[in-house]
Amino acid sequence: MLRFVARGRFVVYDNLEKCLSASGGIRDTCGIVKCRASAVSRVKEGFDDGSTLRFANCLIDSTILRPAVETTRRENHRLSSTSAVSEARKTCLYDLHVEKQGKIINFAGWLLPVQYRETIAVSHLHTRSLASLFDVGHMLQTRVSGKDAGEYLESLTTCDLKNLSKGAATLTVFTNDKGGILDDLIITKDDEDRYFVVSNAGRREEDSRLLLERQDDFKRINKNVFVDFLDPLEQGLIALQGPTAATVLQSLVKIDLQVLKFMNSVKTEISGSYVRISRCGYTGEDGFEISVPAKDAIDLVERILEIPDVKLAGLGARDSLRLEAGLCLYGHDINEDTTPVEAALTWLVAKRRRAEANFPGAQQILSQIKTGATKKRVGLLLGQGPPAREGAPILTPEGERVGSVTSGGPSPTLGRPIAMGYMPPDLAQFGGGVLVEVRGKTYKATVTRMPFVKAKYYITK
Repeated sequence: MLRFVARGRFVVYDNLEKCLSASGGIRDTCGIVKCRASAVSRVKEGFDDGSTLRFANCLIDSTILRPAVETTRRENHRLSSTSAVSEARKTCLYDLHVEKQGKIINFAGWLLPVQYRETIAVSHLHTRSLASLFDVGHMLQTRVSGKDAGEYLESLTTCDLKNLSKGAATLTVFTNDKGGILDDLIITKDDEDRYFVVSNAGRREEDSRLLLERQDDFKRINKNVFVDFLDPLEQGLIALQGPTAATVLQSLVKIDLQVLKFMNSVKTEISGSYVRISRCGYTGEDGFEISVPAKDAIDLVERILEIPDVKLAGLGARDSLRLEAGLCLYGHDINEDTTPVEAALTWLVAKRRRAEANFPGAQQILSQIKTGATKKRVGLLLGQGPPAREGAPILTPEGERVGSVTSGGPSPTLGRPIAMGYMPPDLAQFGGGVLVEVRGKTYKATVTRMPFVKAKYYITK
């Protein structure tokens, strides 16, 4: 169960199921909440100022929201089943979210906005056309240093840090001995002995434990590694995303952002605050993630919001944007039982690392690269009809079940439902037709390449 926590403008429920029961709503396993209009009258009483909370196919960010049964069995870190209101954590921007009338929900113990005044679809389309600002301060930010820092991080991942340029970043994965993905993360190389790591909030405990245990392993053999986990109340992280993001940010910094390529990072100043700007994001758009001291975070956000192109966006839009971009969501599209090869992420296994075969799960992953896997992550483009949610069966045209949807929902950009899921490689031919089952009925879908919406990352020639 998940506690929905809020005061004043927000509604308090003991848990997700009671919220849905009270509203007569239905939650599909992908994290979509549908609430009847009659529910609005019942929640008005929870507001101090007479404002209303509107429910309309509200897309909840499924990085944290998970089916209760699966969560209990496999990844209970994603839901906070017993957290009291006082135990919920806040990012350094929480007060700003309340001031801006964000609709706050407790995501795995983190109080974050799902949306603001505008609907999630409107916020989504604003990001695609102009720029939106997201609070991602709940993500785990970690500094790793020491003369053996690169070797240390490579011992847990599939990336090649030796050949990574200073200032560059790489997407990679932690893997287990069976080749399964423990988490996806971004590592930035500040220098040969200094790295900056950003990993998923929902895997904070697991990632921290993994890093500390490996640090102990290195210490026992006299290797030099230091690990520093940044406190979210001391260091914020915001994401400025959209086609006008560079123009917006350029007006605030002295450095030339035209020379900062996609997946590169730089440290600079904004109004006297020392920040890290990384050109990356989770939307498929050009954009930046800015790591900023908490004491300066609200002032920086307010300055950015003074620029007309920019609006605040919540986790709901972040989830629908990443789905259109074909980006994986840990715990749904990838997990401990899924290898990079099966997830269509073979490119994350660096050439040098394949040759050395010295990363966790190398035997299984390299075998799959050579001979193939039994399942493959693909995109599905649906026609008219309801969206296919997580867990929806994928069927052959003859009705044989051959796979399952892992993420799905309406695409505001395309105006039709999209999804991703796994099926046998021999049946996963692009352009091929399949069926998806939604609430006992089948609907036609086409296997398609991802991203669903063309990426607009800033890659200079």
